Amino acid sequence: MRPLKYTIILLSAATTSLAGPLAYGICQAGCSGLVVACYSAAGFTFGTVAAAAAPAAIVGCNSAYGTCQAACAASLFAPTL
Repeated sequence: MRPLKYTIILLSAATTSLAGPLAYGICQAGCSGLVVACYSAAGFTFGTVAAAAAPAAIVGCNSAYGTCQAACAASLFAPTL
């Protein structure tokens, strides 16, 4: 009966923690993979196109990348157990 008592005490003391850097890093890696695929589909290599010379497809990739990164910021404060 004692192990059950200690288990209950430990579980009641458990609190929600933040996913933080791990979830954020996983999300950012996903965004990076998607933007590389987007550039590749447009026939370019990510990181090699100058902003002034960017075609519309690349501008779209960059916009989607920024939106994805902004969504990742929410994972910094997402609670997990």
